[in-house]
Amino acid sequence: MLKQVTWMCTLLFVALISAAPTYASTTLRVIASFSVIEDLVNRVAGDAVRVNVIVPRGEDVHRWELTPPNVLALEETHIVFYNGLGLEPWIRHVEAMSDDQITLVEVAKKADYAPLMISTGQYKGEPDPHMWMDPEGAAAYIDVIAKTLAEHVPDQADAFYARAEEARRALSDLSQAVKERLEGIPKTNRTLLTSEASFGYFANAFDFEALGLWGMNDETQGSALAMAKMSEHLAEKRPPALFYESTAPSIHMDALSRETSLPLAGPLYVDTLSGADGPAASYSAMLQHNAEIMHSALGGATAD
Repeated sequence: MLKQVTWMCTLLFVALISAAPTYASTTLRVIASFSVIEDLVNRVAGDAVRVNVIVPRGEDVHRWELTPPNVLALEETHIVFYNGLGLEPWIRHVEAMSDDQITLVEVAKKADYAPLMISTGQYKGEPDPHMWMDPEGAAAYIDVIAKTLAEHVPDQADAFYARAEEARRALSDLSQAVKERLEGIPKTNRTLLTSEASFGYFANAFDFEALGLWGMNDETQGSALAMAKMSEHLAEKRPPALFYESTAPSIHMDALSRETSLPLAGPLYVDTLSGADGPAASYSAMLQHNAEIMHSALGGATAD
């Protein structure tokens, strides 16, 4: 009888060990809210992590609505990395369906990087969520990602931190390359006028002025009042070009372009990366593509 009890206890112990969540022996499953964060997570993750994404490339992260495949993927996920600061209004639905098995990480809020304020529109004065548009902001995201992954898979911590350090060096090199590409643009031409006021961090990092018709893509776009104010501004101060973004309707900037006879350049990428065969297939490619568009439209020196 004693042997039988001992054997049953052994089986129970084995069953409990097998059922306990352990990421050291199984693949950690992670979901990023949109493609930019997905790219940054992949820089750190390595083979120990399976990375999925909620908002597909080419779609507007602000206006996304969860799909059945999104919900199914979330049910099997350990960590959700999202930007936060209001970028993803739909994240409240993810929070509602989350349980103790899912860790939600608001990357921008945890990042050691001072936020700027939204300059116009419905959300004026609130923190601007587009921190990643400065490579230093993206590097701060990398630190949050590495720390979170290391906490969940401690035996891979050294590898996560090593890849994070490599990513930080690459982002520093990227920042320098973008700066050098934009250096030839005259000071008087360094204005980025876009639909969404999403280039504040980029402008701050690379010495531009950034203006937008609206503050965030999920608010009313291109109101008569906003268009009239921008027309008045352009009557007094004319940049060499206006810009449109890949996820914002171009009709408003096109209307301003025709009214003012200013050329319209783009698309610039902000809230999404492009497909694999597009010009902004990675975070680095996105900033380099944007820099090339700006260089051409704003009168940068001719490349060697």
